[in-house]
Amino acid sequence: MRYPYLIVDLNKIEKNARYITSLCNKIGIEVVGVTKGCCGMPEVANAMLKGGVKFIGDSRLDNLKKIRSSGYKKELMLLRIPMESELKDVVEIADISLNSEISIIKKISDIAKDQGKIHKIILMIDLGELREGILPKDTKDYIKQILKLDGVILSGIGTNLACFSGILPTYENMKELVDLKNELEDFFNIKISVVSGGNTSALKLIEDNNLPAGINQFRVGEVILTGTDVSGNRIVPGTYQDTFILVAQIIELKEKASLPIGKLGRDAFGNIPKFIDKGLIKRAILALGKQDVDIKGLTPLIDGVEIVGASGDHLVLDVSKSSQEIKLNQEIRFKLNYSALLSACTSPYITKIFIHN
Repeated sequence: MRYPYLIVDLNKIEKNARYITSLCNKIGIEVVGVTKGCCGMPEVANAMLKGGVKFIGDSRLDNLKKIRSSGYKKELMLLRIPMESELKDVVEIADISLNSEISIIKKISDIAKDQGKIHKIILMIDLGELREGILPKDTKDYIKQILKLDGVILSGIGTNLACFSGILPTYENMKELVDLKNELEDFFNIKISVVSGGNTSALKLIEDNNLPAGINQFRVGEVILTGTDVSGNRIVPGTYQDTFILVAQIIELKEKASLPIGKLGRDAFGNIPKFIDKGLIKRAILALGKQDVDIKGLTPLIDGVEIVGASGDHLVLDVSKSSQEIKLNQEIRFKLNYSALLSACTSPYITKIFIHN
């Protein structure tokens, strides 16, 4: 076995998807399965589809292309607002894209006409997160221009929260999005079919029976992939958290001091490390480092094992109080949070292994 490797439990991912889609479908919300956290793995996309998501969305065209090439037949949504330099690929690969710049939408219109396609637009509204999206007061001007274009159709409006500034979805800001949709339909005498109300962070509103009627789409990745909601710092009830397990191998095992010896400067990443004096400790070094994964997002699965720190290529553990005997060359397994998962899936140095049961 080539270390380190990532175990991907497709059965548990499917079960997570089934639980979340059931929760959402009961109140008329369709779920777009988001695969950016796993670098667009087609195997994971397929597990999400088996679990009931309507179609797949991702922020990277390369990921969408990989999914499409695997034989995927349903719609694909591009989640990151598109760059001008990639618009031909956007129209060719994605069926739907999130947008906030009218000049880009006009160019998508021209390209879609050239390709003989109709591309769906979700117009993004900024409700306080201050990431992508137009201000509510500008929506009528934008839609007026979009409705004049060929090659594109206004499929819906959407918003994104709890990703950049940490602004949480609430009844109030979700109601603002629904009210805006109703106002636009009345003003233009049109039907806006999709109100895309957010991501994993909005699930708490469903659980608390506090989501206003009218939201009919969520774009969900984290909770299906990891069973967590980082915005609420919580495990989502009814889901699995051991969907991905990272495995690394011990390459050195020795008893050493807990405090470094000598003049202290900055480490290889420009930080000044801090250490606690525990006397002599049993230290295990693993062939795993910051170049492979976000170390801060790892949790050892052996009780009593603690992460001391890491360099680019090495992870140092304190195994003095381990609940089991630790040996040289032994495997150590870790649970990953969303940030660690994102980096591990992106890393070419980590082998991916898929299991179905």
